[in-house]
Amino acid sequence: MEEKNLICIGCPMGCPLTVKMENGEVVSVTGNTCKRGDIYARKEVTNPTRIVTSTVRITGGSEAMVSVKTKEDIPKGKIFDCVKALKNVEVAAPVHIGDVLVKDVAGTGVDVIATKNVE
Repeated sequence: MEEKNLICIGCPMGCPLTVKMENGEVVSVTGNTCKRGDIYARKEVTNPTRIVTSTVRITGGSEAMVSVKTKEDIPKGKIFDCVKALKNVEVAAPVHIGDVLVKDVAGTGVDVIATKNVE
């Protein structure tokens, strides 16, 4: 039986988790003090994903850059592809929180949205 140790990022508690796996399947999760820990551990060892935050250039606005994030989490292995795709993005002002600035970033099926208003 394979055992993996993680620190939960589901809430501020930071519980030390132990995940026991057999044949690529999760058998048990221990150490969590809330349900989010169990959910996080199972996802992390079978299909790890992340929200990506970054910035993109903006033209004609009150600021040169606008903060952005992926609308949903993307596969962990696609993070660098996502960041690379954002490197040359330039959008025109105004931009508002929640505006989709890049659709289907890096072929993930996830959009990149603004997290700040720039007039």
